[in-house]
Amino acid sequence: MTVRLSRAEALALRMISLLLRPHPAVRPGGVADVVEWFGAMQAQDAASGLWSLGVRLPGATQDDIRAALERREALRTWPMRGTVHLVPARDARWMLELTGVRTLAGIASRWRQLGLTVADGDRAADVLGATLAGGGRLTRAECLAALRAAGLAPDGQRGYHLLWYASHRGVTCIAPHIGTEQTFVLLDEWAPGQHSPERDEALAMLAHRYVRGHGPVSRHELARWSGLTVTDATRAITLAGDLLAPVEVDGEPAVVDAALLDAPRAPVDDVHTLPGFDEYLLGFKDRSLMLDPAHAAAVVPGNNGMFRSTVVRGGRVVGTWTRTIGAKAVTVTVHRLVPFDAALRTRVDAALTGYARFLGLELRHSW
Repeated sequence: MTVRLSRAEALALRMISLLLRPHPAVRPGGVADVVEWFGAMQAQDAASGLWSLGVRLPGATQDDIRAALERREALRTWPMRGTVHLVPARDARWMLELTGVRTLAGIASRWRQLGLTVADGDRAADVLGATLAGGGRLTRAECLAALRAAGLAPDGQRGYHLLWYASHRGVTCIAPHIGTEQTFVLLDEWAPGQHSPERDEALAMLAHRYVRGHGPVSRHELARWSGLTVTDATRAITLAGDLLAPVEVDGEPAVVDAALLDAPRAPVDDVHTLPGFDEYLLGFKDRSLMLDPAHAAAVVPGNNGMFRSTVVRGGRVVGTWTRTIGAKAVTVTVHRLVPFDAALRTRVDAALTGYARFLGLELRHSW
């Protein structure tokens, strides 16, 4: 039987799925739990990725999250749509193989512009594989120097694409920063014992994790998020079977984690200060449940893929915020998209205080 949901009910379930409200059955205890829940979490900006985890692990600090990543509870790589995500460490390879095929197939025209060939990419992967073998860990600059020494000029965007290709091939992955520098390691050495499900099992797993981590969504949303074809996304949802349940939102077909059908659907009024690159917005193409289209340009100025951090009340974006980090304090400026009364401002201050505590810094305001 298909359950019909109002937009308010769908939003309430979505906030639970996104772990921004208490889940009736799930209490993630650490980084590994949160990342596995989602399957993959947007993390192209490293600082945003840390806060995406922190906001879902109340009481954790930035240092706690970094330590968990050093323990390899999750890792960063390019599994979907050519963008960096946090993924469960043991699932990196099958995710790259399942979702990366179309991404790799689509690089030809861009590589022609850059003067790169597939042979260059394969050579770069071989060079990095040899250079990092035996537990090596190099900064981005050191990796580019190794490519240059091997005769592969990494100038301009060429270096980025060669590093990206090596990770897409499953040779390397991104290790935690050392200071402010991105580092790279060999995937098989950093995360040995990779899980190797058959393709149908992998499709079902990906569909279930995406749906349970994002709430009511359509097959088209799964395709957009994962980079799969709509045909594969439809098959993936079918393969997930009884783990997913059919629903309708405003008459449109969708699916939801079956475990959420009995969850509370009362309107939400929580206040969150979220990073710009977070599954809360980037996990969807249709963001109208959470973001008034009239405010879209304020969140993504120029529609250029650079998302501002958001102030969220009751699941809806009500403002954006920017930060400046100093030695002792973080200064935050809030830009209101709707009127804030005194009570809401107090609640936003409390949320930002939690962010400052996460960084281990004092909070300073610049409203």
